[in-house]
Formats: sequence, C-alpha cells, structure tokens
Amino acid sequence: MSTKSDPPPPSVRPPQRGGGVFIALGLVLGAGFGMAAGEPSLGLMVGLGLGMLLAFGLAMLDKR
Repeated sequence: MSTKSDPPPPSVRPPQRGGGVFIALGLVLGAGFGMAAGEPSLGLMVGLGLGMLLAFGLAMLDKR
C-alpha cells in the first residue's frame, strides 16, 4: 500500500545534484583569497558561508 508521502521509485525520480562541491571550493578558494589578503581564517569562513549558501540554493532548486 502506497501513501502520498512515499518517494517515487528510483527509475522514475531523476538523480539529485550534489552541492558539496560548492562547500569544498568555497573553503579552498576562500582560504586562498584570505591568505592573499593576509586574513586566511576570515577568508576560510567567508568561503564556507558562500559555499553553504550556494549548496542550499542548489538544494532548493533541485527540490521538485
């Protein structure tokens, strides 16, 4: 018996996109830009924040 909250079978549901790459790139690029600016920790935090924001945005777009 199937209810409305059951997800469709894998053959019907399209694959989800992963946003983890944005988090990883944000950390690496943020640290790089932070080192160039003399504030690697701040760059790391800003990169993490931006990466998380992009990953969250992708998750919202991918939610069907």
